[in-house]
Amino acid sequence: MRKAKLSSLFINIILSIGAVISFFPIYMALINSVKTQGEMFKSFTALPTRFHWENYSHAYTQIHLFQSSINSIVISVIGIGGIVFCAAMAGYKLSRTGGRLSGAIFFLFIASMLVPFHSIMIPLTRMAKSLSVQGTTYGLAIIYIGLGVNMAIFLYHGFVKSIPRELEEAAQIDGCNEYQTFFRIIFPLLLPITVTIAILDFLWIWNDFLLPLLMLTDSTRYTLILSTNMLFGEYNKEWSLILAALVLTAIPVVLIYAFFQKFIMEGITEGAVKG
Repeated sequence: MRKAKLSSLFINIILSIGAVISFFPIYMALINSVKTQGEMFKSFTALPTRFHWENYSHAYTQIHLFQSSINSIVISVIGIGGIVFCAAMAGYKLSRTGGRLSGAIFFLFIASMLVPFHSIMIPLTRMAKSLSVQGTTYGLAIIYIGLGVNMAIFLYHGFVKSIPRELEEAAQIDGCNEYQTFFRIIFPLLLPITVTIAILDFLWIWNDFLLPLLMLTDSTRYTLILSTNMLFGEYNKEWSLILAALVLTAIPVVLIYAFFQKFIMEGITEGAVKG
């Protein structure tokens, strides 16, 4: 009993230290976002003498927060919708179809997850330019669909195996074709893993920087991350405004992750283990 208590105490200490280390950058961003430039350079860790909330209003104006948020939301909604629609059908069909061909196709999707983005970003940029989709929000969303379906198919493929085949057989007896069986019977049962995939892809698309930087050429179509990057001047960097903009950008992501963390963990576990 004594060894168990000591072990539990040791684990709690380690976890507490890890939590403090993880929270420290957040603390730095929050307190320095309400300081003046001079106060911040004087001491990064000290509390401000006065909270300069005007930094947030200035950041809101300079990064065009409303328009940039609309751009990010449009790209995220189109991208997530396409990923869920394509991956759900593909994962279901591959899971229910036996044979070597189905296994080989599923293997190719999984293998594509190992390809680093940096190795394909130049050909991807050239292809987008040749198809005249570079610089458009819908073109960027389509690329996100292509890059995100592999992971979603992997999760759907595993989750579908937990659904009894008898449900499909009963639907076919009642006169449903394959598409009606999927959309009326199977897809509603995929809600837990669908929520997980949607949240994970939202976090990915919302926080992505490199792909929008390569694809978007018009500043009026910039995402929030790209608009925040415009605060980094070549000769001048207003760190107080930059940190305030980063805090504003991170708020939606933090809220979504905090409210849906349970769905994320459950969906990943069920989809991966059953796969």
